[in-house]
Amino acid sequence: MPPVPHQLFTRLPAFALLCPPPLRPAVVVVCRFARTAADLAEAGQRPALDRLADLQACRQDLHAVYADRPPSDRWPELFDALGRLRREFQLPMAPFEQLLSGFEQEVTTHRYISQDALLAHCARVANPVGRLLLILHGLDDEAARRQSDALCSALQLTRYWRNLSVDTARGRLYVPLDLCRRHHVPVASLVAQQETPATQAMVRELVEWTRSLLVQGAPLARRLPGRADCGLRLAVQGALRILEKIARSNYAALHERPVLGAWDGVVLLQRALGRQLPASTTDTTA
Repeated sequence: MPPVPHQLFTRLPAFALLCPPPLRPAVVVVCRFARTAADLAEAGQRPALDRLADLQACRQDLHAVYADRPPSDRWPELFDALGRLRREFQLPMAPFEQLLSGFEQEVTTHRYISQDALLAHCARVANPVGRLLLILHGLDDEAARRQSDALCSALQLTRYWRNLSVDTARGRLYVPLDLCRRHHVPVASLVAQQETPATQAMVRELVEWTRSLLVQGAPLARRLPGRADCGLRLAVQGALRILEKIARSNYAALHERPVLGAWDGVVLLQRALGRQLPASTTDTTA
């Protein structure tokens, strides 16, 4: 593929920048598509109908590219590059469609009844990126898909628990409702950000669940070529570090948003370069 414009490298995960150079433009385009869809779904305070219309416009351009028709001029660099990517790597359209569907759900759905329902959402809003990257790296087997799905879901869940204080303040609740009932946490008190021992116990369960998914998926890094394995380990260790910080706050995630600083970057790099994979128990060491 021809080089991707430099601005497409902004706001992308380390994995995209550490993958093998021949694949890097393709990986960047996949990540950029997901980032564009996420931005359209979030879009500040814009009405939901406007955001859904934007996502539909993105879908129309996606369909145009896969039908060998010219897309609109709204996202020319992205879809021109995606057209070349589709032809060169024979990527299926379905994962891109799933991403758009997942971000439409981000606009319309602010409650999830169970952990299974939340995982089903992650399967649309996060896992397709991993499935596409597996195809690019020639690892599209069942074991790799299971590990990739576990990792992508865990990374998405980590984002939700990290932003719990922000999302609940906006009335957006990713904590499964059945978990609220089991821990005797009224939804109204959760949205009101009333920190209690019950909410902390509930967040602890969410953190441990998410960490177990990271443990399931982390061995995938061993199968990636070159520096891509380091990029994936960095992503895993970044998520683990955030979960560690939530644990160190005594799971007071309704009022504290963990931030990764310069020292955390040193720790993550040491762990990634040391090929450290997560153990089966919570690690809160520095």
